[in-house]
Amino acid sequence: MSDSPATDGIPVAPSGATDGADDAVQEAEGRPSRRSTWLAMGAVAVALGLIWLAPGIGDVHEGEATVASDGTVVEYPGEPDDVNATGKPAPLHFTLKDMNGADVQLASFKGKVILVNFWATWCGPCKAEIPSLVELQAQYGDDLVILGVSVDDPVEKMRPYAAQYKINYPLLVGNGRDDVQDAFGPLFGVPVSVIIGRDGKIAKKHSGIATKGQIEREIKALL
Repeated sequence: MSDSPATDGIPVAPSGATDGADDAVQEAEGRPSRRSTWLAMGAVAVALGLIWLAPGIGDVHEGEATVASDGTVVEYPGEPDDVNATGKPAPLHFTLKDMNGADVQLASFKGKVILVNFWATWCGPCKAEIPSLVELQAQYGDDLVILGVSVDDPVEKMRPYAAQYKINYPLLVGNGRDDVQDAFGPLFGVPVSVIIGRDGKIAKKHSGIATKGQIEREIKALL
């Protein structure tokens, strides 16, 4: 007797066995994969959570601070699981392609402070962070490298996006690299920033949009 369940004599794959194939078909047809859909939903949830935390938001400066109507600065605290990453060796053994097709070894940046930013072109909070990341890369470029890992964009979308927003740090292709996303995860949405010290250990993981002030404090503590 076969161990596989069957219907009318036709074997049925175990639950979850077709997930990878379904994602491949969806990507081939130009539809978002199941993983991309979950990340998008997570990004929306993070944005809604920030609004819930700051019901008095009156003025939002992209890439800077979120300012409530009473003048206080509201910073999204991230996810509870973020703290569990602190102090762990960063998974720098990966090599990814950049948007120009060159191989980029994450380990080659060890000795600098590294900020790995998981993002996507369709992600509004990611777009809001970019000006801050550009400024921080320019300001601390001797000791800092920012790596933008696009979770599901093809290079055809990444290149014009980089030009439009004058991105001055490497953009890496994370599309199809679930191994990388899982190693730095869990990723419940984007953006997610992982800050790595000179010793190669994770100093901070931040899920959700971060202000320039938040990121700069975390970077300066490691310089």
